[in-house]
Amino acid sequence: MLTDEQIERYQRHIALKEVGGKGQRRLLDGRVLIIGAGALGAPAALYLAAAGIGTIGLVDADAVDLTNLQRQVIHFTSDIGRAKVVSAREKMTAINPGIQVNTYQEWVHAGNILGIIGDYDFVIDGTDNFAAKFLINDACVLAGIPYSHAGILRFDGQTITVRPGESACYRCIFPSPPPKDAIPTCSQAGVIGVLPGVLGLIQATEAIKLLLGKGDLLTGTLLVYNALAMSFDKIHINRNPKCPICGETPSIKELKDEVDAVTHCDLEKS
Repeated sequence: MLTDEQIERYQRHIALKEVGGKGQRRLLDGRVLIIGAGALGAPAALYLAAAGIGTIGLVDADAVDLTNLQRQVIHFTSDIGRAKVVSAREKMTAINPGIQVNTYQEWVHAGNILGIIGDYDFVIDGTDNFAAKFLINDACVLAGIPYSHAGILRFDGQTITVRPGESACYRCIFPSPPPKDAIPTCSQAGVIGVLPGVLGLIQATEAIKLLLGKGDLLTGTLLVYNALAMSFDKIHINRNPKCPICGETPSIKELKDEVDAVTHCDLEKS
């Protein structure tokens, strides 16, 4: 049952035949984890909170920095120096006090990630660190938890949704991290501030669709976006039978930290 306040708050959702009261109840019962409360995580967190996702987890060990504010819209100038997870939770519960926001002020690593993601239905990778991206993929595949990957640089972004055992994973596309210094960091190459807003909201949309059981997820599909051309391209990705973690004879059977992986956009400034 929905309360009178919930019926009024989520009326525009309930009016949709694909959602209705039962669908909104699924969202309220849903649990989504966002790893990285920065550029990609900021818009995803705001919209998932507004949509009434009942439990949202935020993982980030960083504090708000002045350079974050060009794109991390969940943080304000007055938040500089504060923990990102605390700043983000404050905005999310201000939008919707009826949700639960769990905060983890720590970096994910091989020793803690399985214990964190195990409590959630869906994971959003909001990091910009290759080591973290490969770790998140491996953990979600081993735990059987669906998740959304996204990456951004300059004016370009990409995203794919992974359903372990059913669709291609991140390592099906990129079997291992790129060599150090092969790709510039965002601080070197730059990133247009609105870009993570587009990609982060696509990730939030995937989470909502999965919880509702409606629509087509970006499984087996890499969505590539270019802001300058305002173009979206879909690239079909098959599962790789030689994938080191989800292939026919996987070589990765336990988690490890990719300590030598190049940083795409330093996680501390993500």
